[in-house]
Amino acid sequence: MNGTCQDNTVALWDAHSSRKEAFEAIVKRHMKDAYLIALGLVGNREDALELSQEAFFRAYEHYDDLQSKGKFFPWFYQILRNLCFSHLRKRRIRRASSLDDTQCGCPEPQGQECFDPGVIAERNETKDRIWKAMSRLDDKHREVIILRHFRNMSYDEMAKVLFCNRGTVTSRLFYARQQLKEIWEHQRGAPDECQAGEPEKGGQTL
Repeated sequence: MNGTCQDNTVALWDAHSSRKEAFEAIVKRHMKDAYLIALGLVGNREDALELSQEAFFRAYEHYDDLQSKGKFFPWFYQILRNLCFSHLRKRRIRRASSLDDTQCGCPEPQGQECFDPGVIAERNETKDRIWKAMSRLDDKHREVIILRHFRNMSYDEMAKVLFCNRGTVTSRLFYARQQLKEIWEHQRGAPDECQAGEPEKGGQTL
């Protein structure tokens, strides 16, 4: 993902005769990163695909509002993250409502209503535990872990897309790592719900 924030949006736009063709080229350049970031934030494929597509649609509608065309990705990222965070808030409300319904004797809804680490990482015990730990971070702390460790953004790139200074990124990432480490160590010390009594293999230090 090196250079994502240093995109050549202006060149892509100028190289095409129509607005539609130009934006299709921009989407093609950024669609993989957008999808993978959304996947890391919301935790399932269908939602990530829908949200990343919606983000591009909104960016297309409001592209004329972007003052500096060379800063497309930081601007676009704000659209994407706002959609993802809004989706997560709505999902929590639905889950809270489903818990109330369950307590009242109503069946709990099935489906991809929670963060599903298995769709992101290769299925093995260590990676599953990492993503389960990730799902317990709050949205902003999970976000910086995703950007830094899974999309390989530099601190400066993260500061650009998050519209904050480098010090804020450093601080947020520090606390995110600390929280993740504490959750990880707690999980390693607890027996696996599905495989109680089995020793963990292939553990790693975050």
